[in-house]
Amino acid sequence: MEYTVVLSSIAVVLLVLGVIAFFVFRKKTIQESLNIEEEQKHIIEEAKRKAGNLLKEARLEAKSRLLEMKSDFDSETEETRSELKKEERRLSKKTEKLDKQEDQLSKRELNFQKNEIELQRKLDSATSMEQKYKVVLDQTKKELEKVSGLTLEEAKDLLLKAMEEEAKHEGAKLIKKITSEARENADKEAKKIISTAIQRYAGDYVAERTVSVVHLPGDEMKGRIIGREGRNIRALEAATGIDLIIDDTPEAVILSGFNPVRREVARIALEKLIADGRIHPARIEDVVERATQEVDLVIKEAGEQAAFDLGVHGIDSELIKVIGKLKFRTSYAQNVLQHSVEVAFLSGAIAAELGLDVKLSKRMGLLHDIGKAVDHEVDGAHAIIGAKLAKKYGENDGVVNAIAAHHEDQMPQSVYDYIVQAADALSGARPGARKESLENYVKRLEDLENIANSFDGVVNTYAIQAGREIRVITESEKISDESAMLLSRDIARQIEENLTFPGQVKVVVIRETRAVEYTKK
Repeated sequence: MEYTVVLSSIAVVLLVLGVIAFFVFRKKTIQESLNIEEEQKHIIEEAKRKAGNLLKEARLEAKSRLLEMKSDFDSETEETRSELKKEERRLSKKTEKLDKQEDQLSKRELNFQKNEIELQRKLDSATSMEQKYKVVLDQTKKELEKVSGLTLEEAKDLLLKAMEEEAKHEGAKLIKKITSEARENADKEAKKIISTAIQRYAGDYVAERTVSVVHLPGDEMKGRIIGREGRNIRALEAATGIDLIIDDTPEAVILSGFNPVRREVARIALEKLIADGRIHPARIEDVVERATQEVDLVIKEAGEQAAFDLGVHGIDSELIKVIGKLKFRTSYAQNVLQHSVEVAFLSGAIAAELGLDVKLSKRMGLLHDIGKAVDHEVDGAHAIIGAKLAKKYGENDGVVNAIAAHHEDQMPQSVYDYIVQAADALSGARPGARKESLENYVKRLEDLENIANSFDGVVNTYAIQAGREIRVITESEKISDESAMLLSRDIARQIEENLTFPGQVKVVVIRETRAVEYTKK
């Protein structure tokens, strides 16, 4: 029972405490709500206040901007007004000026009309006067024709013929004067150019012949070269195409052949065989093959060196080899490669004096005799052969024509062709360029004199200047002046047909009349 009462009391106490706690919590909640409402009111009032301030500021700024824009508009309007006033004044001045010009044009037009009327009056007067003068002129012409006995056309023809004859006479005198002056100046200038070109060049010459000599260490080597039953010498001759002459000449073997390249191959091969000591057919073929390769290399290097020394570039490699072959070719005992180099140098020197293309002239001079490298293999003149060879390897038409025309096998077409001709003549004809034996030299002079003496009317002939000129003395009773000219031409043609000579031979025919009288005692 007591226990139940205690529980009931506790329950009542807890209930009272719960009610009290509820009221306390509710009061607190109501107080917080009231605080939040006051804070919201305060925030709303603050926002209203700030918004009012911003609105005031915006209104003030808008007023300020409006005033500024109004000021700008007023200033721009004022400028526009002033410019319009200026333009109005300018247009007014132009209008006044145009009015004045219109007045002037009107006055000019009136003057032109007056002048036109005056000119028409004068033209009519001139026309009438012209008709009168024409009648008078016709009458005068008729009177002149009666007096002179010539018509107008005949008189014109006579006057024109007289003027034509006079013009021809004056033209002939002028042409003669110009020609003589040009010839004199040309001779001086040519001599100067040629002497300058010659003085600027000095070259050595290698005299090549149709034989080469190989020296032996002893005469017993001759037997080894011949071999058993001559098999070694036959193998060497078959491999090289060169004849070996083994005679009584002590310690020497002679190689004979007209092909200098093959002769050089044979010489190198034989010297290698002698130095090695092993001489038999198989060894000979191997050595000859290596000697051929060595000579080919020498040929190529010689061509390249010649082109390099002259500064001539862009020549085809095969054409370079052909140029190198000229090292083993000769013409009148003159080495053809050295001759070609000299002609190239002289051509360049002459071209430089004339203000022409020096490199092109050197190229033509270097290539002018390339036909001699293969003329023993191909029929025809070496100039034509060389021209075809140059064209084959891409040389231009100017170079090709210079090669073909340097002996006039083809007509020269440019000044470069004549330059190459002159340089070729200088190289071949100057003293010491082409060597020949004394016997051949004397024989050539005798042949020249004999050919000239064979003509009727020739008294005597003298070969001078190393055979480059012959002077023919004739009988004045048998040979006239006209015949002398024909005689010089016939002698020159006879020499061309019967003799081989370097350069040119000048034929001078002399005809003179001598009057002789003796004094008496």
